[in-house]
Amino acid sequence: MKPLTLADIAPRTRYESLRPDFLLKLIDLKDRRRVAVGDRVTVVFENRETLRFQIQEMCRVERIDDPRAVQNELDVYNELMPPSGGLSATLFIEIPQLEQIRAELDRLVGLDEHVSLQVGDARVPALFDDKQMEEERISAVQYIRFPLEETHRLHFAEIDTPVVLRIDHPNYHFETPLSSRTRRSLLTDLMDECPELMSEEELAGGVAACVEVLEESDSVRVVQVAPGHRIVMPRSRAADGDALELAMLHAARRHAADLGPDARVELESAGERPRWHVRSTTR
Repeated sequence: MKPLTLADIAPRTRYESLRPDFLLKLIDLKDRRRVAVGDRVTVVFENRETLRFQIQEMCRVERIDDPRAVQNELDVYNELMPPSGGLSATLFIEIPQLEQIRAELDRLVGLDEHVSLQVGDARVPALFDDKQMEEERISAVQYIRFPLEETHRLHFAEIDTPVVLRIDHPNYHFETPLSSRTRRSLLTDLMDECPELMSEEELAGGVAACVEVLEESDSVRVVQVAPGHRIVMPRSRAADGDALELAMLHAARRHAADLGPDARVELESAGERPRWHVRSTTR
């Protein structure tokens, strides 16, 4: 499955208008790809659209506009893309009682050797992300892959051939047959035919076309996210202090003058770090 690029990610300002419709489609998609295995484990099979959603939401919450920062998110989430001819998923260990989380997770150490997909008579072990694994500890969120051979993929399409998601850990033993609805959705991954939930017209070139870095110093970055809309932001999370605030204000005033007499400068202070928005009403 081809990786996501800057052209596949809508800029924040555009995403806000696309989000309600995209969210409805995404909820339906995830519902078809979510599988409960017992009462503590849920597996959500990922594809380009579920990963696109995570990137879009991360950029929205973290107020990420700089294309280089968006690319960093792409680099992270593209590692979770289903392999060619295979499946990838996020495994969640859900423990509602806060005081029991550590003890319950400790009981599941070694889980990486006990998750599999049974396709007919063949057992396909899940491959866990080595970077997440520790010898005596386990995290509540795990990224897994199922590399499938051609015979597995052919059986996957045969509705009479059972496909079962199984956990056979000594302290947690459950299995769930995949429904025909889930299998049909996963077949699009195996055939590399993931449906696009955002059209090219809606994306209009994505971040690659709409975001431009206009200015950059050691402490401040100015990006244009739309015609007549610029954002002045700290270049680094480490940057701080009165000198930074003054540098940002000076940059905001310079760009307001560049946009013309109708430009407005507004401070956004709702997030972790304040930023200045410079907007022109005539562009």
